[in-house]
Amino acid sequence: MTDIRLVVLDMAGTTVADGGLVERAFAAAAAELGVRPDSADHAEKLAYVRATMGESKISVFRHLFGDESLAQRGNAAFEKAYGELVDEGLISEVPGARAAVEELRADGLTVVLTTGFARVTQDAILDALGWRDLVPLTLCPADAGGRGRPYPDMVLEAFVRTRAAEDVRQVAVVGDTSYDMLSGVRAGAGLVAGVLTGAHDGTALRAAGATHVLGSVAELPALLS
Repeated sequence: MTDIRLVVLDMAGTTVADGGLVERAFAAAAAELGVRPDSADHAEKLAYVRATMGESKISVFRHLFGDESLAQRGNAAFEKAYGELVDEGLISEVPGARAAVEELRADGLTVVLTTGFARVTQDAILDALGWRDLVPLTLCPADAGGRGRPYPDMVLEAFVRTRAAEDVRQVAVVGDTSYDMLSGVRAGAGLVAGVLTGAHDGTALRAAGATHVLGSVAELPALLS
């Protein structure tokens, strides 16, 4: 634990509380593509969205709708709807998240924030919380060649760009979904910690490779001290 030098933190569900806005934004996007809210098709698609929380959203829409043009339309509608909900003030930090990041940085660790959202949505969240200057680097799937979680690309991109660690085992990956855990495991991170403030429970997080499960990100500085 004492040799961790780079901490890669997820946003929604881990450091950012969005109160189920992903599902609300998906419902808006699905409706735009002709999926009736009360249909079995909607329920099936929503179940997939829940199961794949943490994944790049465009990848989710590609799986759900197959056709690339439909996937792009759906993703654009999703990002627009989510951004509007953010603009309405419907997100907040997970209690203690900012303080945890500041404590980690004060202890000499480099912290990177990552997301499965598009850059425009990530920036809207950072602006809404006043987090633009909180960390030296934020990453979305497009910043890492287009592949989001469960691929390890964003974790490895953080490793390469920051040069904060000499070995991937000096990286800690923290998130609230199974896909966060998988991305950390596949990147070779030395610590892969799940938090219980988001989409998946401790059983699912451990099954996906979590080495630790925390109540929230507020507990992370103590774990790494």
